[in-house]
Amino acid sequence: MSTTKNPMQFALLSRILHWLMAALLITMLFIGVSMVAHLGDYHWLLSVHRPLGILILILAAIRLITRLLTKAPALPPSMSQPERLVVKLSEFALYALFIALPLVGWAMLSAGHFPIVMFGTVNLPPILPAKPELYATLRETHTILAYLLFLAFLAHFGAVLFHTLILRDGILSRMVPWTVRSAKSESRS
Repeated sequence: MSTTKNPMQFALLSRILHWLMAALLITMLFIGVSMVAHLGDYHWLLSVHRPLGILILILAAIRLITRLLTKAPALPPSMSQPERLVVKLSEFALYALFIALPLVGWAMLSAGHFPIVMFGTVNLPPILPAKPELYATLRETHTILAYLLFLAFLAHFGAVLFHTLILRDGILSRMVPWTVRSAKSESRS
């Protein structure tokens, strides 16, 4: 069995961060819906939402650095140039949302003069002065960005399903957490 890295896969750290962030984003989706639907649990949900948002911000920064420092695997040859452009633009949009959403949430809480409690007595410092009108604007912005991230997540998930189940072009193997043997290593075995 060959241990050679498959050039058709993202770097291992990128794959691990991808799936970790996917799990955190799905968790945040359920927390966000629950925060709106169950006011009785609101404060507990918020106490989970804040540190997870900051964790997503940190992981997004690590993921972006990793993405910039490692070579992405080639897209399937069956993808047209317009499809390749959509892949690049959607990747850019997802990274922008991963970073913007938590930062806007942090700014919103700062403008609302709310403590940004991570855990126990550990708080983040405010990044904006307290201004109620700014808080209102940032709250609406945070909500809109959350919806955009959810839509981008659904589009990403739908595209991967389409490529995996219909086109069967191996797009999912680029990001699975385990190592996929390349065609070259298969032919040498």
